[in-house]
Amino acid sequence: MSAVTSAVPVAHHGHDAAHDTHGADHHEDNYAVAWRHNRLGLWLFFLSEAFLFGGLLATRFYLWQENGITTRPPLNQVVGLVVTVVLLISSFSMNLAETGLEHGDRKMFMRGLVVTAVLGLVFLFGVMIFEWGLFPSIHETELSPSKDVYGAVVFAMTGMHAIHVISGLVFIVLIWNLGRKGHFSQERHWGVEACAIYWHYVDLVWIFFYPAIYLIGTAIHH
Repeated sequence: MSAVTSAVPVAHHGHDAAHDTHGADHHEDNYAVAWRHNRLGLWLFFLSEAFLFGGLLATRFYLWQENGITTRPPLNQVVGLVVTVVLLISSFSMNLAETGLEHGDRKMFMRGLVVTAVLGLVFLFGVMIFEWGLFPSIHETELSPSKDVYGAVVFAMTGMHAIHVISGLVFIVLIWNLGRKGHFSQERHWGVEACAIYWHYVDLVWIFFYPAIYLIGTAIHH
């Protein structure tokens, strides 16, 4: 009798274990589905953003014409090259951060985020100082958003891109804080992946903006 009685809870416990395993698998399935849907939503967002940045590029090539010749403002080529290199390096450090987490290296993950944020700030302040002239004591520019079409387009393009850089920096800080608390793992890190994709997208936009603003056309002095 005692043997039968003792066997009942064992069988019941086995049923609970199977139920828990099924629940865990179901939860993982839900996470995988959500991951796919979120990724699709992110790429649809990027598609809508492409129309925004594409419109700015079209505006640049439409307005910066004089007598059928493509023109550009006399911007500092060294500054343009430096900030571009800085942004490209930040994309590399972001990739290191994501790769580090995927391989269980949390130190690389956290350090990569910090390096990316610092380089993003360097890029942002480089544009603000040398192209916007927000700190005249350091550098004063001839461009103005209300002076002519050159200033209007430069401020529109760099300003819209800067808004996305700032959003990316906020995103990185949030991911860093969650990572510090252990919220991500090798298997579950959609937030990190989304942050990395967003940052790479911002870098990709600048790859098109840089030649359009700094390289293409004849420099016109006014």
